[in-house]
Amino acid sequence: MPTDVVMPQMGESIFEGTITKWLKKPGDKVQRDEPLFEISTDKVDAEIPAPASGVLQEIKVSEGNTVQVNTVVGVIGDGSGASASAKAAPPVPAPAAPASAKKEAPAPPPAPAVSASEVEEDSDVRSSPLVRKLAREQNVDLAKVSGSGTGGRVTKQDVLDFVEHRTAAPVAAPEPRTASAPTPAAIPGDLVPMSQMRKIIAQRMIESRRTSAHVHCMFEVDMTRIVNLRNKLKNGFEQRHGARLTFMPFFVRAAIIALQQYPIVNSSLEGDSIRYHKHVNAGIAVALDWGLIVPVLKNADELNFLGLQRGITDLGERARTKKLMPADVEGATFTITNPGQFGAVFGLPIINQPNVAIMGVGGITKQPMVVTDKDGADSIAIRSIVHLTLGYDHRIIDGAMADQFMAVVKKTLENWGEEVG
Repeated sequence: MPTDVVMPQMGESIFEGTITKWLKKPGDKVQRDEPLFEISTDKVDAEIPAPASGVLQEIKVSEGNTVQVNTVVGVIGDGSGASASAKAAPPVPAPAAPASAKKEAPAPPPAPAVSASEVEEDSDVRSSPLVRKLAREQNVDLAKVSGSGTGGRVTKQDVLDFVEHRTAAPVAAPEPRTASAPTPAAIPGDLVPMSQMRKIIAQRMIESRRTSAHVHCMFEVDMTRIVNLRNKLKNGFEQRHGARLTFMPFFVRAAIIALQQYPIVNSSLEGDSIRYHKHVNAGIAVALDWGLIVPVLKNADELNFLGLQRGITDLGERARTKKLMPADVEGATFTITNPGQFGAVFGLPIINQPNVAIMGVGGITKQPMVVTDKDGADSIAIRSIVHLTLGYDHRIIDGAMADQFMAVVKKTLENWGEEVG
């Protein structure tokens, strides 16, 4: 019997997904659990495995189209049902997807997870909590929006199309050069549509700027002690633990120590109240070829140094191989980003909502520096220096508090005394 391939539900608050790439074509053999297609949702981009072994008999939803979860997007058979015409014919768009689905709209910032049973009727309009939140933000009356989803459900794209048509005269939309690549290759002069992930990033960055009163401070930190320690231990560390020893766990650990002393930096704003979080859930920004994602190391304050390194390595690998789940990118209470890996001296990062602070790590470079010995004598020495910046929400954190927080980070790194493992 043929096996239906369906759009999976990647999280309780996710009700639709966009097929960004088919990894097989009709007529190709597939093995159970072999990557079959790639999707993009509000939370993550992911590879979806084949539910059965056989032959990809039919593709029902083409690349670039958005459909509700549990929609049949393809069929796997034993090969007998795959005709020559099916192999040659291009996939047809799913009837449930709107004509503008290729212009999938960015999602709002992460909202509290809800179960499917919590999807409510709002003025007799079927929609998800995320859609209703977006409608409120865009001042849209859902009763005036035509729903293109299953059973007339209003989707995010329906709301965004309504806003677009309300505020601008219709224009001829350019045909995308390609719908399959997450970041289409462009020739100078081309007009290339943004990928789903890029739209989400753009939306969230603008919303963060509008939400938080961004201020930044920068500290210069002498990393010579840690650089020498890492050079001494990195080979043995990898042999013992099967993981590379990187600089990131040093920065994460120093931030945790400072967050424990200044818990306001590990908080979030809820209306007119401040939520002080019990644990440090460290968001670690990961640069991908097709965008940026922030997986979260949960309860990082309970991990030793080895646990931090293993957790950071695991999240980075799963981000790059599209193996993250929505829960992996939710719940950050403090974020660290590392523009220095590409040579930047420092950066002024935008806060990852609903956090109130984000720490940027610049590149570690050798520089001449005035050092003072225990007798007070000054001399010039070559030291390994990094510039750390803290972007913080001035609604919640005062400048003096931010500086004190970073002073603890600096002191911890310059006087590192913790066992590495």
